[in-house]
Amino acid sequence: MNEQDLYHVILAPHISEKSSRLADKNGQFVFSVRRDATKPLIKQAVEKMFSVQVDSVTVSCVKGKLKRQGKTPGRRQDWKKAYVRLKPGQEIDFVGGQTK
Repeated sequence: MNEQDLYHVILAPHISEKSSRLADKNGQFVFSVRRDATKPLIKQAVEKMFSVQVDSVTVSCVKGKLKRQGKTPGRRQDWKKAYVRLKPGQEIDFVGGQTK
């Protein structure tokens, strides 16, 4: 996979209470990734985008919820979530602001 395609593997950071706890306690960050992304590909993409060293990657497939719009049943899209553990001393700052 070429360098340009690595920027399309990670869709967005997944920010939640659980992901904040994991980031503080274990140095793990959670990302929404493409459904066809593999662990080595996710590792390359995170290292390239954030200039950090990745220790391990764990992947979870999330099934879309069943929803209704009146009488019409529907379903949200399935998606993939990646838990990325960084090596000690590495950090990703999503906010990007400086503290006073």
